[in-house]
Amino acid sequence: MDDAPNTSTSYFERTGTHTFMPTHWTSGAWNSDEQHFSPIGGLIVHAVEQFLAERGASDNLVIAKVQYDILGVVELVPMEVAVRSVRPGRTIELLEAEVHAAGRTVALARMWRLAQFDTRSAAGGEPPTLPHPATLTRWPMDDVWPGDYIASLDVRAVTDPSPGRGAAWISTDINLVADEPVSNLARFIMLVDTANGVAVRESPRDWAYPNLDLSIHLYRQPRGPWVGFETQVVFGSAGQGLTSTVLHDEHGPVGRAEQTLTVRQLQ
Repeated sequence: MDDAPNTSTSYFERTGTHTFMPTHWTSGAWNSDEQHFSPIGGLIVHAVEQFLAERGASDNLVIAKVQYDILGVVELVPMEVAVRSVRPGRTIELLEAEVHAAGRTVALARMWRLAQFDTRSAAGGEPPTLPHPATLTRWPMDDVWPGDYIASLDVRAVTDPSPGRGAAWISTDINLVADEPVSNLARFIMLVDTANGVAVRESPRDWAYPNLDLSIHLYRQPRGPWVGFETQVVFGSAGQGLTSTVLHDEHGPVGRAEQTLTVRQLQ
């Protein structure tokens, strides 16, 4: 890749109403010519929120569940995001999004929006909070993982990583979409797929274990620039694995994320 794109300060640049061009900051992690899915996840949320704004949605529904299916490698090529409502409602709505690139569908997403009610009197059951990122030192995650996406991150380790277990905070100064305001939720979710790299069980130089999907379950809407991860990675004995994460913002836990892995040894 030449030096010209390296002046980018965003993961994507809008090229049309529903089309976007990835910048070099999306690249990694096993191949620099492929996109890391994490920014794509945030872009889909941004496109869904644009769809809702175009529709003139004025309800009090919030996105509480996001399910992504990653249908294959996504190269550094233009992408289109198409969104539709498949189950409208006043208290529950289901939305679907498709990402198209290079003549094929590369990702699918389903999002449940739920109405908000005052349930403070019954709230409880959260796990403990993490130490604040301001109290922690920077962890060079790019020593383990290649790619410009990982290089774009500010990572603060909560504990010393051990095989298959890790806790860390992640933030970035890179914008999701150039010259566009982005919601707290889209900025938060654009970092969540990084979970698979927080708790390295085997070196990515020796093993490949990309995730086929990402499911995010939220019981509170996240706020602030930091995403906290308490992550555990399990490899099974027949090529499958699972990354499980408790997600935090600076105010405490907000939900969980799960990623199904395909595990294989590199030659």
